[in-house]
Amino acid sequence: MSRAAVYGTGSWGTAFAAVLADAGTPVTMWGRREEVVAQVNAGVNEDYLPELRLPATVRATTDPAEAADGADVVVLAVPSQTLRDNLGAWGSVLPGDAAVVSLMKGVELGTTKRMSEVIAEVGGVDDERVVVVSGPNLAREIAAKQPAASVVASRSEHMAERVAAACAAPYFRPYTGTDVVGTEIAGAVKNVIALAVGMAEGLGMGDNSKASIITRGLAETMRLGTAVGGDAVTFAGLAGVGDLIATCMSPLSRNHSFGVRLGQGMSVDEVVAVTKQTAEGVKSCTSILDLSRAHGVDVPIIEQVDAMIRHGRTAQEVVAALLSRPRKAETD
Repeated sequence: MSRAAVYGTGSWGTAFAAVLADAGTPVTMWGRREEVVAQVNAGVNEDYLPELRLPATVRATTDPAEAADGADVVVLAVPSQTLRDNLGAWGSVLPGDAAVVSLMKGVELGTTKRMSEVIAEVGGVDDERVVVVSGPNLAREIAAKQPAASVVASRSEHMAERVAAACAAPYFRPYTGTDVVGTEIAGAVKNVIALAVGMAEGLGMGDNSKASIITRGLAETMRLGTAVGGDAVTFAGLAGVGDLIATCMSPLSRNHSFGVRLGQGMSVDEVVAVTKQTAEGVKSCTSILDLSRAHGVDVPIIEQVDAMIRHGRTAQEVVAALLSRPRKAETD
């Protein structure tokens, strides 16, 4: 039987820990804050998922080495832009034969590296041991045990199957795959597209407008993903269009909700002050744009979201800029 370590006690890390436990995999979570660790050990994470009663086989610690002890599946669920620092602090304790799973959906600022690349570089983890889990997996719905599916991608079919077996709960169906690059790009870019969809909703636009942004956002995702080595088929699957729809349309999506407030006229700082959180797409839009430019990929939606986040462009100006672009064939 597998045993898992989950590093990170946020919403998705906590929900995935419950998935693992419900699949029969005992879990030790690592958390930075002692008060959250104490909550988890009492069977609940009040700060992030207060409605979820955690299984008895989930426990937590503030000691990274204790969390890793005996684990053959290690799950990383920290914010993407903190991954490098976190691995620098405790990456050396990760077992040398464990599957190392990334739940993170971002591209690193400054380096434009995907999370699997950071794991390999800083954690000293062989590419064959890195696994990426991605799909339409809103944490609160998973916590409520609503049926969902996801992709478990790794260059090693053996490692992908190990993780899939460890998280195959009655309400959570994992599918295995080998396209790590495409799975990661889809997961990162959809957050930025969700910001744009949320902005449209905040401006009072309807489903036609939002569907148009989602569809053209998918085109941008595919162009970038295939340019950096992803498989086009991935973007039509759970990690691609599945995750894109969920993140762009659900009020449970942090990126969508953040975008709605931006569309209503709030600044980034004002939204952060109200929500006490920064959406992943806000942090990653610049690095994704840098990656796109490095590969000569046209990503107008991402470019306009970045202009709003970094340069104060208004939602109305973003819409006008996108609609005034020169006409072209849809499949160019």
